[in-house]
Amino acid sequence: MNLFDIHLMKLVYLLRLQLDVVEDEKQNIDVDPGMAIERIDSWIDGIVRLAPNIIVAILVLVAFYFLARFAKRFVTRQSKKRGRENLGQVAGGFIRWIVLISGFVLAATIVIPTLKPGDIIAGLGVSSVAIGFAFKDILQNWLAGLLILLRQPFEVDDQIEVSGHEGTVMRIETRATIIRTYDNQRVVIPNSDIYTSAVKVKTANEIRRSQYDVGIGYADDIERAKEVIKKAVSQVEGVSQEKDVEALVWGLDASRVTLRVRWWSKSRRSDVVHINDRVITAVKHALDDASIDMPYETQVHLFHDQTEESDGDRSAQREGWPDEGEGTRPRWKAEKEKQEKQQKPNSDSDRSDRP
Repeated sequence: MNLFDIHLMKLVYLLRLQLDVVEDEKQNIDVDPGMAIERIDSWIDGIVRLAPNIIVAILVLVAFYFLARFAKRFVTRQSKKRGRENLGQVAGGFIRWIVLISGFVLAATIVIPTLKPGDIIAGLGVSSVAIGFAFKDILQNWLAGLLILLRQPFEVDDQIEVSGHEGTVMRIETRATIIRTYDNQRVVIPNSDIYTSAVKVKTANEIRRSQYDVGIGYADDIERAKEVIKKAVSQVEGVSQEKDVEALVWGLDASRVTLRVRWWSKSRRSDVVHINDRVITAVKHALDDASIDMPYETQVHLFHDQTEESDGDRSAQREGWPDEGEGTRPRWKAEKEKQEKQQKPNSDSDRSDRP
């Protein structure tokens, strides 16, 4: 028996031992279920040991749930008393979620005593980064809405103009601001767009100024026209008596002298529109009664024959004014006469050269 045969026998022996061990483990698993039962018992024992902690954790969650509802209602009521109902709803919802999350963290530490609140907060901090990227637009609109409610550049029932939309603010929600246009349409504008755009608040002040241009004839007395207009506008219902009515010369146009009439009225859109109608009507009647002309736009159209010989010659062109002479000559006729004059000297020179 050589050395190779000896090693081969050893290898076969080791393989047989390994197979015997595997067979023994299979038999133990198939025949003896004690290991599974022992594991189930350990789970039951763990649940029994944690049962008091679980009950306490459930009670804590229930208590924090009612505490969160109470906190939201309290904030909403206090804000409503101060006329900040929208802010109360947003802030109340935010506080409610903070209370609920705090209750969940406390309940988790009661059930699992080895779990530290710092570890949970650290985990939430890591996950909040991913959540922030996923819901960036939602969080941006929410934060913009909260800042709008805190700083109050405008309030509910204000009339604003933003991003080409104009109307009355109905609600300021966590995601968007809802306005109703003057023709009764609803426009939903994201809070982030409002916060980063220019907003014109039409009802920020109780009164605002309106204006309208009126034209009078050049032959009319400007000062007299001013007095007539100011007197007529001052007597219109709805025009503010606290501010003076103005009539200013605003331009010397082609067919009229332009006067700009300016007055003050309430800032609501309905007031502005109806008072504007009454003011224009009063100005028209007042100027008619005072025999002050409101001329139409005058235009003068000059025509000329583009076939004239002088067409295009800026030094000779008449620019459409009527002909005061014998008439105009067409260009073809002028060119023909010019050619005949050029040919006539040539014919005369040919005759003189003959013997």
